[in-house]
Amino acid sequence: MSLKNYKNTSFYLLISVIVIALFRLVLTAAIPLLDKTESRYGEIARIMYETKNWVVLHIDYDIPFWAKPPLSTWLSALSFETFGLSEMAARFPSFLLAVVLLIVLGKLVKKEGISFYLPAFILLTMPEFLIHAGVVSTDSALAFSIALIMISFYKAMQNEKYSIWNYLFFIALGLGFLSKGPIILVLTVPPIFLWILLQKISPKSIYLKLPWFTGILITAAISIPWYILAENRSPGFLNYFIIGEHFNRFLVPGWKGDLYGSGHSQPLGMIWVFLLAFAFPWIQIVLYKIWKERKTIFKDNYVSYLVFWLFWTPLFFTISKNILHTYILPVTIPIALLMIHWWKDYQKKNTLLVVSSIFPAVAILLFFGTFLTDKLDFYMNSDKYLIENQQIDFNKNEELYYWKTKSYSGQFYSDGKAKKITYPEEINSILRSGNKLFFILSNKRKKDFPKEYFAKMKLMDSNFKSSIYLLKPE
Repeated sequence: MSLKNYKNTSFYLLISVIVIALFRLVLTAAIPLLDKTESRYGEIARIMYETKNWVVLHIDYDIPFWAKPPLSTWLSALSFETFGLSEMAARFPSFLLAVVLLIVLGKLVKKEGISFYLPAFILLTMPEFLIHAGVVSTDSALAFSIALIMISFYKAMQNEKYSIWNYLFFIALGLGFLSKGPIILVLTVPPIFLWILLQKISPKSIYLKLPWFTGILITAAISIPWYILAENRSPGFLNYFIIGEHFNRFLVPGWKGDLYGSGHSQPLGMIWVFLLAFAFPWIQIVLYKIWKERKTIFKDNYVSYLVFWLFWTPLFFTISKNILHTYILPVTIPIALLMIHWWKDYQKKNTLLVVSSIFPAVAILLFFGTFLTDKLDFYMNSDKYLIENQQIDFNKNEELYYWKTKSYSGQFYSDGKAKKITYPEEINSILRSGNKLFFILSNKRKKDFPKEYFAKMKLMDSNFKSSIYLLKPE
């Protein structure tokens, strides 16, 4: 049925949002945790859930993880406590944060006579937001915190009387420190400061608009205790996290100090390519509109605030080579809000709704096409199926080994029982145990495995990147 048969597009938006959101929820359970990033954070949360150590994060049982604060890990570990150990439980907090944010935005725009479902539709059809609406990641909690900070500050500046927004600003700031650390200030204070200068807002007005004394106490009470406890129980954390993660990672090309992997080196300015690709098609329309209105855009109090919010993050990361496409996630919100602001003036709504639906439609078709052809287990970047299909019983003299490097998905799906061997002599040692030995070899490292043992192994299963073998003791 054509959209023209409706007085407005609310019905199309409602159905689309329900379908896409349900599809995203299905993916949280249907797709295994993927290497490396998602499985890594899933395993960190699993270890926390198992050990009940809620202060120091661990990437392995004897290796502390200093690279990130605990908020996303706490949420996943609490989800494990509630729902049990599964990939859906690991991802559900991220999905829930996305839903809460969509509801908040929906209620805000509804007061302006806009469909409650329009923010959800725009964001769920934006590749970056849809991907992260159900991914084990620190970026979801960070984006959620940034959105609350930016929205609540603007709302506080517009109202004469104190409301929940005035206090939510400081609550969100505390959550930001727990989601990704001091970077929360880098990504929010500069655009707010530039907007304040543009609008010529006096320091006295800013002082009176927010409960600074109470608010700072709220922020400190939420965030500081964990930092103190983490440094106390794991000395060296603050130096690595503050200096390494917040300065060296972004300012030192090919930073070699990363204890948990390697830097994601990209060409300078790659953040803008990520923005154009992962915020399609909405960013293209918003950029066109900004250019068209460039002579008057900074005269509008609201639009100028959103423009500063949108451009600051990619401008900041333009000078960094160690970036990921996930860094644009926070600016999906101002993109959506700018699009909504200009929605009534946009003439080709029907065409835009169809074009923007392409990405989620293709994602749905690809998933079910892969699922129905039984190829899901082969193409997923995870060792889940290799391990589960063998029904390895670690309580009955069966063991799982990785050659040279363990995968995080292997750690997660073996409940931390997967082990790593590096030297041929270690194979001799474990063979003497008389246990049933499974080996997972990546295709890249297969040629490095000792040939005398490889010839004795039986191939049990494989996927596009790895294979699992059985080596029985003689």
